[in-house]
Amino acid sequence: MLITFKSKAYPNVLMYQEHAKRILDLLHKDSDRGVITAAEATQAVKLLENEIEESRKHQATDELEEDVKAHHGDNADAEHEQVQTVSFSTRAYPLLEMLRAARDQSSDVLWGV
Repeated sequence: MLITFKSKAYPNVLMYQEHAKRILDLLHKDSDRGVITAAEATQAVKLLENEIEESRKHQATDELEEDVKAHHGDNADAEHEQVQTVSFSTRAYPLLEMLRAARDQSSDVLWGV
């Protein structure tokens, strides 16, 4: 399922719910519906920046490799492209930019409405 984050300060940001959940859990928000107020945006930016920095310090784990193998199988056909993982920082960047804009323009970020 997709989540659409909306703010008057930034274009809409679409994320898969499973990817957004990690960010929203970090911010103690529900993934179905919620708001990050302009007053909360500063702290949300700090938390997300710290989490991104931490994620960059760690390599992909064996568990991630196992998930990829389970999804794509051990036998890769010559026709398939190489499996590429997308880092947390890459996935989080659009929402981080939205939160920064919301903070700077004193605007809320909404989803599920």
